[in-house]
Amino acid sequence: MKKKIKGIHHITAIVGNPQENVDFYAGVLGLRMVKQTVNFDDPGTYHLYFGDEQGSPGTVITFFPWDGAHQGRIGGGQVGSTSYAVPKGSLPFWEDRLKGFTISFSKSKRFGETYLQFKDPHGLEVELVERELGKSSQWSFGKISPDVAIKGFAGAFLLSASPELTAQLLEEVMGFELVDREGTVTRFKSTADIGNIVDLNMEAVHRGRMGVGTVHHIAWRADDDQDQLSWKEHLENNRYPVTPVQDRNYFNAIYFREHGDILFEIATDPPGFTVDETPDELGINLKLPPQYEPLRDKIEQVLLPIKVRKLD
Repeated sequence: MKKKIKGIHHITAIVGNPQENVDFYAGVLGLRMVKQTVNFDDPGTYHLYFGDEQGSPGTVITFFPWDGAHQGRIGGGQVGSTSYAVPKGSLPFWEDRLKGFTISFSKSKRFGETYLQFKDPHGLEVELVERELGKSSQWSFGKISPDVAIKGFAGAFLLSASPELTAQLLEEVMGFELVDREGTVTRFKSTADIGNIVDLNMEAVHRGRMGVGTVHHIAWRADDDQDQLSWKEHLENNRYPVTPVQDRNYFNAIYFREHGDILFEIATDPPGFTVDETPDELGINLKLPPQYEPLRDKIEQVLLPIKVRKLD
């Protein structure tokens, strides 16, 4: 049987000032900060997670905020834009909300859908699109109620340095279905009801430069550890070098760079974000992996203070 990836697990990006990051994704977009921890490879830097009420796979965007770091350039070998799904009929609410925060936006059509497009404070490109599929988020924040709240990812727009090879990986190795072509864009679909659409620009673009305002990697879903190891073997059999399994506390991860130079991850759905906090406590306190707990005082002195604030 052909292996088929479910869809997006999470997307991780590099941004600047952490409070600006929190204000935008929690205060403006109304996502829940489900975890504040540190970059396991750089414990002097936050790793912040935002998603639905429980941080369900397919809803979570994560950030490495490096205040004062150099600005990146979006281009080949990266996720060009992150697309969020919102309930049917809610785009007018979001247009008014963006206007209220003086956030510039544009509207465009792709595959018959209307996309509301804008940038976050650090240059990341974000889109909202109405989708029927996917359960509603039950997280209410400020003036954002479940009937208009972001459900999770609609998908992602990929910019590849070798789009034909990326398309081959998506369809033949990862089991995406090629559903349509429009101009220079090919649309692929996975089996999940959220985070299931990948739009790939079939024109090669100039290489991007990693830095503030760019996506670091996109992660795909594995059911569990066994499924993840099966994907690792499958990818290696198709000549994609894959890292050993990495313990990320809230999921296990493997990484590989596809032939269009985009960094892919496959992450397990379990154990999830309640492994070290109750559902009510998610995102409130700084959580450290065991190896860094003895350094808590030193780490907290280095990290800039952050606070989730209602900006309405």
